[in-house]
Amino acid sequence: MSTSLQLDPFQGLRIFEDSITRLMNEPRTGRPWSPAVDILETEDALVLKADLPDVDINDIDVRVENNTLSLRGHRKFEKEEASKGWHRIERSYGDFTRSFSVPSSVDTEKVAADYKNGVLTISLPKKEAAKPRQVKVAVQQHQAA
Repeated sequence: MSTSLQLDPFQGLRIFEDSITRLMNEPRTGRPWSPAVDILETEDALVLKADLPDVDINDIDVRVENNTLSLRGHRKFEKEEASKGWHRIERSYGDFTRSFSVPSSVDTEKVAADYKNGVLTISLPKKEAAKPRQVKVAVQQHQAA
């Protein structure tokens, strides 16, 4: 009795590809991610803008403590979404946190935040003493004698 054994030289590659596909199709949860942040300084304030698409406003926490601005939150991956036949999931889900040192020139009692179209804008107003001022200096002209 003769048995023929056929070897598939690509079997290992297919197993590897299947593993990678499964890994990429599972939402990335359980590990922190960091939203992109832009910081702009104006005459009156520092303005921080954070990209937080698909984050519910109730899942965002902004605090200023000990001259540190903390931005924390959570982006949920809905379980019913997982069964919709995703081909690729590249965005991270789960908890996120960012912290920034706040200069002493900021009035931490007047910090304000606004959330619109997936962008969180935090305004950190400067103290009056820290704002640039222009002082008009009178110049006198002396007449030659």
